[in-house]
Formats: sequence, structure tokens, C-alpha cells
Amino acid sequence: MVGTQVTKAPPSLLYMVKQVELVVRSHLDELVKPAGITALQYTSLTVLERHDGLSAAQLARDSFVTAQSMADLVRSLENRGLIRRERNPHNRRELLILLTDEGRALLARYTDAVRELEERMVRELSAHQTDQFRQALSKAWHALS
Repeated sequence: MVGTQVTKAPPSLLYMVKQVELVVRSHLDELVKPAGITALQYTSLTVLERHDGLSAAQLARDSFVTAQSMADLVRSLENRGLIRRERNPHNRRELLILLTDEGRALLARYTDAVRELEERMVRELSAHQTDQFRQALSKAWHALS
């Protein structure tokens, strides 16, 4: 078959999203390594920064980890003094997870570096394309949630 050109299908969107997630996690792990935390721990701290006082189950869902992984993560962050747990005043059986001042200070130290990483990721997109990208990702997430 001389002269026949085979056109390859583009990679699936699921594959491409996973590629982006893995490279972001790798860069974020390197970025926060000097603080002695992982990208997953950093993500959990940022979730608490936006929504302080979550249960471990809610923090796990919002941080994209299993309940078992969250239990280990919470223990580690609590031992480092980055979070604290206290009883829910409305449900004494439930413990709420709160960001400490040390946790907030750690996040503040990495704000600029993380922003630079995000800017690097979208460097070749216009501001309008970046906004569209953010909206598309949000819609995709909601469609599967």
C-alpha cells in the first residue's frame, strides 16, 4: 500500500487530563518538598484555606483522596502542627479539621511559586482562553460529580 497515509486519532481527553494532572503533581511535589510536605498534603491545606472546619470525609472528597489516605494525611499534618482537630459543636461525635496559623504561614510562603507554576501551565493561552479552560474544567467536573 504505497502512498496510503494512516491518520492517528488524537489522544482521548481522559488521557490528556491525566497527563496534565501527573505533571502538575510532579512539579508541585518538587516545589513543596523543602517544606516537608507532598502535593496531596498541600492540596488538602488549600482546601482547608478555602473551607476551614471540614470533616475528614469531606476533606477527603474535596482533596481527591480515599478516606484511609486522608486519615494518614491528617495525622501527618496534625503532627507537623499545620492543622488541628476539634469537636463539632453541633455533633459532638464528629471531629472538624482546621488550619492552624502555621498551616496558613506555610501556604503563604508558597503562594507566589504555585501561582508561577499555574501561569507556566497556561503561558501559551490568552487570558480569554485561560478563562474558557477554567470554565470547561469546571463543567467537566460537575458533569461527572
